[in-house]
Amino acid sequence: MFESLYTAEEMRAAEEGHDVAVLMDRAGKAVADVVVDSLAGAKPITVVCGGGSNGGDGRVAARYLEDAGHEVRIVDAKAGETHLGDPGVIIDALFGTGFSGEPRPEAARLIEAINESEATVLSVDLPSGVDASTGEIAGSAVHAEIVVTFHARKVGLAVGPGSFSFIESRVASIGLGAVETRNVRVEGPEILRLVPRRGARDNKYSAGSVLVVGGSRGMTGAAALAARAAFRADAGYVAIATHDEAIPVLETLVLEAVKRPLEDVFDAAGRASALALGPGLGRGDGQRALVRRLLEEVDLPVVVDADALHDLEPFSRSAPTVLTPHSGELARLLGVDSAWVDAHRLAALDRAVEKFGCVVLLKGFDTLVGAPGHGVVVCTGRPALATAGTGDVLTGIVAAFLSKGLDPRMAAAAGATAHSEAAMAVEHADGLVASDVIEALPRVLHASL
Repeated sequence: MFESLYTAEEMRAAEEGHDVAVLMDRAGKAVADVVVDSLAGAKPITVVCGGGSNGGDGRVAARYLEDAGHEVRIVDAKAGETHLGDPGVIIDALFGTGFSGEPRPEAARLIEAINESEATVLSVDLPSGVDASTGEIAGSAVHAEIVVTFHARKVGLAVGPGSFSFIESRVASIGLGAVETRNVRVEGPEILRLVPRRGARDNKYSAGSVLVVGGSRGMTGAAALAARAAFRADAGYVAIATHDEAIPVLETLVLEAVKRPLEDVFDAAGRASALALGPGLGRGDGQRALVRRLLEEVDLPVVVDADALHDLEPFSRSAPTVLTPHSGELARLLGVDSAWVDAHRLAALDRAVEKFGCVVLLKGFDTLVGAPGHGVVVCTGRPALATAGTGDVLTGIVAAFLSKGLDPRMAAAAGATAHSEAAMAVEHADGLVASDVIEALPRVLHASL
């Protein structure tokens, strides 16, 4: 269900007690094997070697490639070499898992030369310039076609911006045992088996009852998408508490949902087992006060998204709570620039979890789920989901899973996975719209059984 993601410190723990020369030989051979098997037609080969163990892996790879009859040139970064020759393949063995911060000027020039080359680039363990433990890139970083990483994937290969610095990653075993890691990545739809399904004894309320609080003039679609997604994520009952003027529109958009005026929201919450708070709600003082009251007075699991995140301050509640911001919304919550969030996604997530004391799902291609006292769960997304309304769909899915009693951390991770799998299940992903994702949800949930 989960793939372990290693930090630099966790890799050091896994390597402890092993012969360094033996590990280096296995790593170098693994790199050489990939070049021979996948890139054999591209000659000659330049290996850019740093001064550490990553450079050592590169030198071992060079030796194996020479023995296989390939023309190999070694560029020694420590000696100040910068000329790459005219290679068909560049093996980037400049920095490894021990690297953090910004490359020095001479190393940055080498990285720039690698990126400007027309050669196919293979990085050893991870692209040089990427922080293995965070995915952060403080300065220059190599852009690789292939990464051959050893023992297991590193956090920096799964979390942006590091996850955007290569096209394909392959894991090579070098004979190490498993070490428990703090952070993991969801490995596919198996996590959806955790979602409780309707049984013979269920009625529409016990199967999961969701109250969507949102929908205002011009934004009724957001509430409708969240409600429809909750239904398709197997909730048995969905109601929408909304502004009076939105009710006639929502009557036509979501036939199955009960519509209630916003002033009846607390009464409507009495029939719910989870709230989806914010889609299209609006951002006035009245809406902000309502969000605060619902969070502090209603003892139900809640997903907080969209307008409900606007100017949100820390709150006091014991019921399960999931915030689902994108980077711009999280930036406003933390009082930072969105570019900082994009560059420091793990750090931004940690700050949000600490500030609000609840589960936080940071949306993106690398959707991250953080929770107090736990490591991060990484859920890989789909580019097709970068379209209007898909965030509202995710809100409805997570609310449905919460309404069935799934704990908030797993509800968020399973919700992000269902969201991603549904996008992949759409036959023509180009031009995908949020409603396409909703209609694919039943197939995805059924396939996971």
